[in-house]
Amino acid sequence: MIEIPSHKLPADLLTSVIEEFINRDGTDYGDREVSLKEKIEHARIKISQGDVILTFDQETESCNLLSKNDFIEITQKL
Repeated sequence: MIEIPSHKLPADLLTSVIEEFINRDGTDYGDREVSLKEKIEHARIKISQGDVILTFDQETESCNLLSKNDFIEITQKL
């Protein structure tokens, strides 16, 4: 698993990766309905703050969003 520096991706590609992740894994925001646009913006903020890492898994050939802590934990096991 490798980290993909999000600032090196064109904005539209980053948006597509985030959207695909949200649609694939789904998210639960409780009682309040949250639009896809809001979810994407929330993910962008977390990525820009360094709380969420964009990764590429060579085995599955897929991109994922992981919390910084999860990324550290997974990469330390490798």
